[in-house]
Amino acid sequence: MKNNIDNRIREYRKSFKYTQQQLAEKVGVTRLTIISIEKKRYEPSVGLAIKIAKVFDCTVEELFTVEE
Repeated sequence: MKNNIDNRIREYRKSFKYTQQQLAEKVGVTRLTIISIEKKRYEPSVGLAIKIAKVFDCTVEELFTVEE
């Protein structure tokens, strides 16, 4: 059974008033990667998830949850 990863990146990004491009630059990926994560088409690596959490000064668990 495959688990889906839900995320709150768009919500956090908008609260920080970052564009997708700005967030991508801060974590070292392309804007398309951020779009894919926000639309749940791509699940980020643990390393990338940690980088994104650090940008928003929150935990990985606050950003990502596993839906069974």
